[in-house]
Amino acid sequence: MSSCVSVDMLSDEPNPGARPLKRDSEQKILSATLRLNNNFLSDLTGLMDTLSALYATHFTTSNLLLTKQHHSLSFRQVLTQLKELRLLYLHGNHICKLSEVDKLAALPFLHTITLHGNPIVTEREYRMHLIGTLPHVKMIDFSAVTKQERELTSVWQRSRNPRKSTGHSKVD
Repeated sequence: MSSCVSVDMLSDEPNPGARPLKRDSEQKILSATLRLNNNFLSDLTGLMDTLSALYATHFTTSNLLLTKQHHSLSFRQVLTQLKELRLLYLHGNHICKLSEVDKLAALPFLHTITLHGNPIVTEREYRMHLIGTLPHVKMIDFSAVTKQERELTSVWQRSRNPRKSTGHSKVD
């Protein structure tokens, strides 16, 4: 996000929703949701500064919708600063590497994520990788994570990272 985008965001009034926008005494927005969908952002630099200027509780933003960005996004240091993030919609963002999603493991409350419409969903172990990387996730691409999937993911992870010792010692 370049500084000119931040200035535009600060001067534009958000689109009206079903309910009126609530503001605090400083006229900052009282909301836990940020929707930045259907735009041409390719960089989130400056997002935290913009959030602190717009939102009364920017560090507790729990819902972030960044859908159909038309460009690949990097999660480095920006999204992982939103420690309270619980719901993250990233579908249609041209995300090509599962390693980008790995960075979201730093979000301890993340329980819902969408990534459909990204090239990574064609990876053979896409869903297991997400379940293993994001241990608190309950929904992936609008589908609940089941107990059986968690068990299969655990087996899959052990097969990929076999322990050097099994915990049993053999006495000769």
